[in-house]
Amino acid sequence: MSAGRSPTRKTDSHTRGRELTTAEATVESLIAHGIDTVFGLPGLHNDPLFDAFHGARDRLRVVHTRHEQGAGYMALGAALVSGQPQAFAVVPGPGLLNAGAALLTAEGMIAPVLALVGQIPEADIDRGHGHLHEIRDQFGLAAHIAKHTARIKGPGEAAKQVAEAIRAARSGRPGPAVLECAVDVWSRKAEVSFPQVPLPVPRPPVDEEAVDRAARILGKAKRPIIIVGGGALDAGAEVQQLAEMLEAPVVAYRRGQGVLSARHRLSISLPIAYRLWKEADAAIGIGTRMFIQQAEWGVDDDLAVVRIDIDPQEPARYRKPAVALVGDAADYCRALIGRIPAYNIKRADRTDEIAGHRAWLARRLSRLEPQASFVKAIRNALPEDGVFVDEVTQVGFASRIAFPVYRPRTYLSPGYQDNLGWGYGAALGAKIAKPDVPVVSISGDGGFLFQATELATAVRHGIAVVAVVFDNGLYGNVRLIQNHEFGGRTIASDLFNPDFRKLAESFDVAAFKATSAEELERTLEKALALNAPALIHVPCGEMPSPWDLIIMPRVRGKGPGPTAGGAK
Repeated sequence: MSAGRSPTRKTDSHTRGRELTTAEATVESLIAHGIDTVFGLPGLHNDPLFDAFHGARDRLRVVHTRHEQGAGYMALGAALVSGQPQAFAVVPGPGLLNAGAALLTAEGMIAPVLALVGQIPEADIDRGHGHLHEIRDQFGLAAHIAKHTARIKGPGEAAKQVAEAIRAARSGRPGPAVLECAVDVWSRKAEVSFPQVPLPVPRPPVDEEAVDRAARILGKAKRPIIIVGGGALDAGAEVQQLAEMLEAPVVAYRRGQGVLSARHRLSISLPIAYRLWKEADAAIGIGTRMFIQQAEWGVDDDLAVVRIDIDPQEPARYRKPAVALVGDAADYCRALIGRIPAYNIKRADRTDEIAGHRAWLARRLSRLEPQASFVKAIRNALPEDGVFVDEVTQVGFASRIAFPVYRPRTYLSPGYQDNLGWGYGAALGAKIAKPDVPVVSISGDGGFLFQATELATAVRHGIAVVAVVFDNGLYGNVRLIQNHEFGGRTIASDLFNPDFRKLAESFDVAAFKATSAEELERTLEKALALNAPALIHVPCGEMPSPWDLIIMPRVRGKGPGPTAGGAK
């Protein structure tokens, strides 16, 4: 679904009462829901489906990739920047398994991704006959990494199954859905009727009594703090108003970046939030798991925690909050804004206090070089509405605390899966969904080679993403951990790399080299101006660890210390 496009309310009249194949009914339902692009890799089990895509090619674009993982990540990137359901199609067995990392990441990042997965002949499913791409209990396997799983059994139920899957992907805490269909079922024909779309997504009512209890706590708090995650991305205006009412700093780490513009006087990054945490007397978690704050920094009886989350199981996952507000983030923020003034105390303006913390962080980041300068260079070259795609690389880790984000859905990060190699494919999908917005992907040399063949996809489909590849010949974080925690006993962390410029040029991709932050900024501006696929190779050495600014020791309560950093 393209950015800004709303799902249509009625299925096209020419599909009513027609005899359609299961595949055709599925495609018509996708289109009716506003999905105009499908990422995929064709194969025998989905041949009828791709033939149906061909029949609808004037209304639906197929972006075919060089690997199923790329198809999944492209759908994920498109969903993250648009906030709307996106679809991909793969064959069963190895196709689903190859795309499994993208589905798992979509689950962790609350992204509405729909996977259309083929299957062996219906009569032989789970009988172990040894069909091509057969896998034991594919349906059950998908259920472990998807929010919703269903099997399409014929044309008459195809449209309903698509509608239900998309509703499931969008409702509550969003997440991925998988629709499985057997190869012989795709081509079955019957007269098809279509449900009115989209199906309604339930919106929990506001609990007014709980709002009042939360308002009393927050209104009396002297030093409140707000933590935002992916569930707050569509509540930016409300979060800002709430923060200003409470004089409460707002922190995001990965998913919630841009909910409050980094330019706002109350916007803070993770290391500053850590400094404020031990003095906070109230914390509001809005659409976030609050894992770092609750499991690592610690909570005690002097800190009242209010949780706003659409998932009723989330608020008490680590510790029962003082108040749980289960529902939509914007709805509850508005309710609190209306109720807090009755209890709100007068607080001192915290602008100067936060400015002092920002000055401290700037000094501390000056020791995180060259990462901090590379991050600054990219921010300088990328327009405010440009999309930045973080990767599992030292520059990516630094970006999470040093890259200013001004708008929601312009900073994409792999969330708690933190999976190496996700970035370039996600960036391609983001550019498809936001064709008029510049998109920059950063990767390390290790991560980029996971999806380097998708350079061919970028050229074939004209996807103008600029890939910045930082090359130190290492799995940099693995090497860092081996040096610091295992006495320098290094193993399996050194890499042999191609000439990245020649590699890009072999795909007919514009290729550049930058050896400093200043040169990277100039080169990135030039590459973005091409509006074509491009790669910038940045040779670099080992980089200092950022982890003391990300994984910080407990300051409140009791319990285990911080978890280890990423392994890539």
